[in-house]
Amino acid sequence: MHTTIPVSLQHDPVKLILLDQTRLPEEELFLHLDSRDSIYEAIKKLRVRGAPAIGIAAAYGMYVCLAQQSYPSLTAMKLDFAELKQYFASSRPTAVNLFWALQRMQIRFDTVLSNPQARQQDVLLALLDESTAIFEEDQAMSKAIGEHGLTLFDKTKTWGVMTHCNAGGLATSGYGTALAPLYLGHERGYHFSVYSNETRPLLQGSRLTAYELNKGGLDVTILCDNMASLVMKEGKIDAVIVGADRIAANGDAANKIGTSGVAILAKYYNIPFYVAAPSSTFDLKTAHGSDIVIEKRDGEEVVNGFGKRTGPKDVKVYNPAFDVTDASLITAIITEKGRIEHPTTEKVRKHLEMGSV
Repeated sequence: MHTTIPVSLQHDPVKLILLDQTRLPEEELFLHLDSRDSIYEAIKKLRVRGAPAIGIAAAYGMYVCLAQQSYPSLTAMKLDFAELKQYFASSRPTAVNLFWALQRMQIRFDTVLSNPQARQQDVLLALLDESTAIFEEDQAMSKAIGEHGLTLFDKTKTWGVMTHCNAGGLATSGYGTALAPLYLGHERGYHFSVYSNETRPLLQGSRLTAYELNKGGLDVTILCDNMASLVMKEGKIDAVIVGADRIAANGDAANKIGTSGVAILAKYYNIPFYVAAPSSTFDLKTAHGSDIVIEKRDGEEVVNGFGKRTGPKDVKVYNPAFDVTDASLITAIITEKGRIEHPTTEKVRKHLEMGSV
């Protein structure tokens, strides 16, 4: 059984190549980006999205942009690196993988510059190597998340699984996070009926998750977000799996807006609720979810998201892109290291200190 997972990003290596997710599912258009403004715009406008993919795009973007220039000195290159890093960091405030990846590039940059014999070419080669390492590590982490998540299921039945937003191949460089167990299971003869919440206002569930699951050969049904309770009540859902853009030290998890409501419903109907994310998504400097900065986006995404106005022009619109699910609602967090059952601050700390299993 073969599973096709869409490839979301790569490099050539003088351009960053992204599948424009704003065009899906109607058109598969790859963008070839080689300027800082075009890469910033792609991240800001969700042409590339999903916490791991954002981090990878920013890392490759740093290399691509610096490779376009010839600097009079390493000092000038260092100043431009700092400016570019700050510019990319300002694109999306909630997804911690963006800042994690940029900081890794900073550390690698500084390491090379500590050598008095360093040349610009040495810096560029190191940045390309680091961004490629981030890319390849993400692929390995996605596969490991899938392996650990798959232990929650067996082959004795068809599992009804609900997901919210997109946390598959389009959001990473490989199998994804929340969708990784489903892809691996499908390859190995497990049976899933996936219910993909459409995920208002930008419909990442219906445009992206349903698109890639269908392309991968899995059984997927699109739901309006407000149908989740009914479908759970009807007994169609055995588990909920979502991704995360930032996880606080105590296990509170920020994910696409609407996720916390799904978690509350799952708790009411006694359905396990899982969060799948790599260890890089944890932000131990943020103690609780209430401290996570929630991105506020343009209200036009709500009332005029796809070319047809659905609200009056003179009415205010509130458009937070994420919400935070309390750790008390999470049955387990699945990472590349294993599972954190009923997460707490101490359990998270111990989990992240151990090696991959």
